[in-house]
Amino acid sequence: SVLEMASVLDQLKKVTTVVADTGDFKVMKQFLPTDATTNPSLILAASKMDEYSVLIDEAIVYAKQHTQGQDQAKVIEATMDRLFVVFGKKILEVIPGRVSTEVDARLSFDTDGSIARALSLIAQYEAEGISKERILIKLASTWEGIQAARTLESKYGIHCNMTLLFGYEQAIACAQAGVTLISPFVGRIMDWYVKHTDKKSYDRNDDPGVKSVTRIFAYYKKFGHKTQVMAASFRNTEEIKGLVGCDLLTIAPSLLKQLAEDTQQVPVKLSNATAAADVTELKVDEKLFRWALNEDAMATEKLAEGIRNFAKDARLLEDLIRKRL
Repeated sequence: SVLEMASVLDQLKKVTTVVADTGDFKVMKQFLPTDATTNPSLILAASKMDEYSVLIDEAIVYAKQHTQGQDQAKVIEATMDRLFVVFGKKILEVIPGRVSTEVDARLSFDTDGSIARALSLIAQYEAEGISKERILIKLASTWEGIQAARTLESKYGIHCNMTLLFGYEQAIACAQAGVTLISPFVGRIMDWYVKHTDKKSYDRNDDPGVKSVTRIFAYYKKFGHKTQVMAASFRNTEEIKGLVGCDLLTIAPSLLKQLAEDTQQVPVKLSNATAAADVTELKVDEKLFRWALNEDAMATEKLAEGIRNFAKDARLLEDLIRKRL
């Protein structure tokens, strides 16, 4: 009998923490990821499914109880946060690890507002008996978002996941702020290069998103940063195969399925041993952060677009809630 080959997903799980990028917790039972990440777009998509609509009603009931005498805007805001917590709680019943819960993208340039919202989310989880160790607060990798994460990590021991990360200096600023992990966006970097250059297709060796994450990973390992790298936003399995060995990878269900059915042997690409020797250590203060971002058209455009899209989905989610109030 032919020996059954290990799937790429099984090979990955040996060297990388596999995370499900979805708000659909039924999917998680199928692929058994360690952790899960959510964002407004994923929660919006899940909220439109019939089997999850009951969670919106649950969130509304909670919000109304906790905002008595306040205006509708307050009720909607409280419902939104509650919806994220309700989804997070359900997801944590399925997975052994942590769930990432996003702070409203409209607070991306508001350090104090982000901190306040994060503390409120953590308090709600703790009231449900869920330890803050199992939650990652997701914040956009703006200067303000990174400073909010610095305070949340150092003062409150709240773990943060920095999302919408496209640039090298963004990543270094996150590590210097002592955040738990970053989510550099692989596929969206590639999208930008496909749109703005003559090269229209890439493999795991030349994909600009893969190269960006590889460079960040090498920097972190070389200079002993504890911040972990969780590559995100994949367009195909080739990008994932280029990052075998990354600390964590957050992968959408459709790609998890492809990896589970693929038996190609995949070598480890990232390890402490691959950390580059010829890297200079940078001190990224606000001036350097803003200048470097400004110099990087891809990172600037993708960060702004990402915030706009998450904010748009948050507004659509609010409309969905408003109709049910």
